[in-house]
Amino acid sequence: MMRAPKFWSNPDPTVSAHFLRPLGWLYGRATARRLQKAGYRSRVPVICIGNLNVGGTGKTPTAIALIAHLKARGAIPFVVSKGYGGRKIGPYLVDEARDKAADVGDEPLLLSAFAPTVVAKDRAAGVQLAERLGASIVLLDDGFQNPSVQKDISILVVDAEVGFGNGLCLPAGPLREPVAMGLARADLVLSIGAGQDAFAARWGGQIAPLPHITGQLDVLQMGIDWQDARVIAFAGIGRPEKFFATLRAQGANILHAESLGDHAPLPDALLTRLMAEAFARDAQLVTTEKDAVRLPPRFRAEVLTLPVRLNVSDWGPIDVALDRLC
Repeated sequence: MMRAPKFWSNPDPTVSAHFLRPLGWLYGRATARRLQKAGYRSRVPVICIGNLNVGGTGKTPTAIALIAHLKARGAIPFVVSKGYGGRKIGPYLVDEARDKAADVGDEPLLLSAFAPTVVAKDRAAGVQLAERLGASIVLLDDGFQNPSVQKDISILVVDAEVGFGNGLCLPAGPLREPVAMGLARADLVLSIGAGQDAFAARWGGQIAPLPHITGQLDVLQMGIDWQDARVIAFAGIGRPEKFFATLRAQGANILHAESLGDHAPLPDALLTRLMAEAFARDAQLVTTEKDAVRLPPRFRAEVLTLPVRLNVSDWGPIDVALDRLC
């Protein structure tokens, strides 16, 4: 996946953004036309965890947190994902012990540890398989701009620090569709991480008609003392710098930070180079949970992970929406 141009995050559109703005308008119009199609109506409630921005905004931690919350309510959640980066067309139920990220995608493989997860390029077929396998509720991972399945609840996940960038559609900005159009179809907005005040100041007026909840990603304590630990860190997520900042906040001494593209492959040559550097500098290799599932087996024992979990400030608005469904 391409790295996001810096001008996308500039609150005021730059000259480059203005130059590309007509293409962004066309992209937004194409999305609007595609969304006019009628999708499959599931027999069970469907919750879409989506976003307006390309790249990572925290959808996977949101799915993990929502799975736990739904289970506590007595539901049987299944995840349905397109399986970005995987070879399988599906519909196919992910086997955590047997499958590889190259087959099903890194996010579905990670999510399968928390709930049954179906990958399907045809999301409607994936939802139908989840129904047959006993789902009482389906979490649609991404798919907010995909009309093939009707959604009962759509949660828009936003990285509070980034917000909606410069507010323009691809390629002029980071958006898959205009902010107003996306918010009109959403039921809740979940903003995650630092910068909540700035996010509210910039976008609060537009999101005001919707329930707005906040959350933060906290490190899952695994008994590892990161204070002054010498580490070589690498990450292929939407914003690798967030991972590196989290490591530093734990007290780790990052000797080298290797930023990779979202879902980037982890070839042997790269990992061998990083291992050699770690050995030479008496350091430990560290990565994210999502990257860890893409590691070839022979490297897994050499790399530690820093897992994070989403803490939601208030589940009340989500529970109100769920109570209307089940």
